[in-house]
Amino acid sequence: MAQFPYQIFATVVEAGSFAKAAAKLNVTPSAVSHAVSQLEREFGFPIFYRARAGVTLTADGAQLLPYIEEILSLEMNLSQRVEQIRGVNAGQIRIGAFSSICVSWLPKIIQQFKEQYPAIEVKIIQGDFNEIAHQTQLGELDLGFTAMPVSEKVTVYPLINDPIYCVTPADFTPANGATITEKDVAGQKFILQQIDYDRDTKLVLDYYRVTQNSLTFSIDDQSILAMVEAKLGFGVLPKLALQKLTGPVKIHRFEKEFQRHLALVANRTQEKAPATQKMVTLIHDFLANEYGNQLIWQKK
Repeated sequence: MAQFPYQIFATVVEAGSFAKAAAKLNVTPSAVSHAVSQLEREFGFPIFYRARAGVTLTADGAQLLPYIEEILSLEMNLSQRVEQIRGVNAGQIRIGAFSSICVSWLPKIIQQFKEQYPAIEVKIIQGDFNEIAHQTQLGELDLGFTAMPVSEKVTVYPLINDPIYCVTPADFTPANGATITEKDVAGQKFILQQIDYDRDTKLVLDYYRVTQNSLTFSIDDQSILAMVEAKLGFGVLPKLALQKLTGPVKIHRFEKEFQRHLALVANRTQEKAPATQKMVTLIHDFLANEYGNQLIWQKK
């Protein structure tokens, strides 16, 4: 990457002659002489005294030597940093995720990643589906977990279909003894997060003709369970969100199957970075181990 004439300049100073410098650099003496002459034309003054015994710096050339050495030193540092990044020994990854991913997947994913690449910093930014996809497109995030469909200009890796369930108080039993039907829903209040109402959860509620007057919005999944436990209403939550939640409640399937379609999205520029590529591979392998053939995303 460095300008080769600068390397020639420093080597001539060290070797004391064009011939010895040429031998060290594995080039011809005429190539060294040409490079030095080119530098002198660019600078506008001589930088070496030439004699049979060798060459020495002129006073002007001596003034330039510290700057040339500094340039070469910085160039070496830059090359080393580039190689570190290529070898995934440095860098940063910014990942956007919603709450259930932060709780269920990311702790293990990040732990495995840090074991393999301890020098790479991983930042997690929590948000909703729309925010994550939009920020990934803008480059504010490198990777993001969201739900399909995705309209942003990003690379999309479909992950899994996440079933959506009804959460009821522990003493509730569906009318048919098995699944939630319209009869069970009639007159019930429903508790959910505001961000979920804009996506797949709304399809469930629309199917059962649940109006906004029958909705109560909560701040997170655990508080939904607490409110259901207190018999303030039914909850509507996907399977992934229920894996780490606890409380004396019951989980029931709806008579019609509902699910959200989870995806990983990548910024189209940042996905080419070595660190991001390694994270994408690790995420795939982690999910393939967790879900087997349920994982939609198949690596080419």
